[in-house]
Amino acid sequence: MTRKRGLTSEDQEIWSRVARTAKPLHPTLKKPAPPVTPRPAPDPVPRGVERFEVQPFRVGQTSRRATVSAEAIGLTPAERLDQHPLRMDPKTHRKMRQGKLRPEARLDLHGMTLAEAHPELMGFILRTHASGKRLVLVITGKGRGDHGPLPTRPGALRHHVPIWLHQAPLAGVVQQVQGAHRSHGGEGAYYVYLRR
Repeated sequence: MTRKRGLTSEDQEIWSRVARTAKPLHPTLKKPAPPVTPRPAPDPVPRGVERFEVQPFRVGQTSRRATVSAEAIGLTPAERLDQHPLRMDPKTHRKMRQGKLRPEARLDLHGMTLAEAHPELMGFILRTHASGKRLVLVITGKGRGDHGPLPTRPGALRHHVPIWLHQAPLAGVVQQVQGAHRSHGGEGAYYVYLRR
């Protein structure tokens, strides 16, 4: 299957130079070259996608090292979430941590791979936010230790879900992420408090 592409002005200039040096195989059969129509350059960033400023970088330049405290390396995902700043009403947060607030929707990611769970989580969070819900429950499970030939991190979803919730596009609609109370799944679930 062939795909038609327009040539950029630079490509057209190069092609015209090459075409002037070419000699026809059959000089008696002269066909006019089809006209080349330039295609407008696409917008590098599609509509609706947030534009980010990128700092200048030269080849060979070293990047700044990420600062991770030694204590943070051995923390569980719930303990790492506790280190995030509180961005909601403290009284509501306390009720949520104690399991006194009832989640309005829930998503169970048990048995999904990371590749399946990520789009499912994004769709769920964006749909529930659009429908006006505030508190949702995301169940990841505690994870099982896989004792196969290669070492794997137990509870991959449990580790990745909070990271995904703090990245675009979900970071714009998520106000707070908190480990769930044991009545709602404990270490194997997260409360996600959404913005209005």
